[in-house]
Amino acid sequence: MDAAVFGIPLWAELVAAGLGGLQGALFAAGFRERRLDVLGVVAIGIAVALGGSLLRDLILNQPPVVVWSSWYLLVAGLAALVGMAAGPLVKRAGWVVTGLDALVIGTFGVIATTKALSLGVGAIGALLVGIIGAVGGSLVRDLLLGLPVSFLQIGSLFAAAAGAGAAVLILLVTLGVGVPIAGAIAVGVTALLRLAAVRFDWRFPEQRALPWPWRSRPRMRGAGG
Repeated sequence: MDAAVFGIPLWAELVAAGLGGLQGALFAAGFRERRLDVLGVVAIGIAVALGGSLLRDLILNQPPVVVWSSWYLLVAGLAALVGMAAGPLVKRAGWVVTGLDALVIGTFGVIATTKALSLGVGAIGALLVGIIGAVGGSLVRDLLLGLPVSFLQIGSLFAAAAGAGAAVLILLVTLGVGVPIAGAIAVGVTALLRLAAVRFDWRFPEQRALPWPWRSRPRMRGAGG
């Protein structure tokens, strides 16, 4: 594949950073377990906006774009301030945060997968990079807030939704579909799967509920003890 067709426009990455900053700040503003000041809310917003991109570039052994360009931090910070200001208006509308979250993981997943493909990474490697780019921001957010990592929890389908979107993108591009169209479809697949998982409580089986044949069973006590 020609790497030139995988060019990611700056505006697309900045839109993703803005969405991440907005979603992260809204999440932090509604966090009730501990009180956060203005700096804390903005920091969480920036972490969500830039965490996935930073991890993506480190894995791909590329200069982190969020460090080398000032636009990312500026856009993420401004979006986080907007999210903090809008927090009281949407605090009763949890679906707003959930919807933005689904859109954010889809967008970051597509950008990460596209960048991996542009560097010649194979399909499986690009899929992995796409998942990491999608969930990286939420990972950093949860670690900063001392929360269980979201994409490892039962019922989240974070990684599954991101993986599905990345796989769709790779498949469509392999079939000759243009990257903008393939990317839009992939974002839609990720977002819809994530929202459906929340709406219909879709989840993978819990580990301890699986019928492993070697799972120990209670011993039956006979007459001989």
